[in-house]
Amino acid sequence: MSTKNKSVHDKMAELSEMVDWFQGDDFQLEEAVVKFEQAESLAQEIEADLSSLKNDIKRVAERFDEPN
Repeated sequence: MSTKNKSVHDKMAELSEMVDWFQGDDFQLEEAVVKFEQAESLAQEIEADLSSLKNDIKRVAERFDEPN
């Protein structure tokens, strides 16, 4: 399940679905370990993506703040 090329929005939607599964009636302990690891990995990807986007926004803002 590669999520490297998905948008942050798509990754967050996928993570939300995982969280819903944990709160739902289909919860199974054996499957929970695997899903938790997947959710944790996805959350780390989202955090890295957001950090990268934040840096991009800072660079753009700095260019606008530079005197011409």
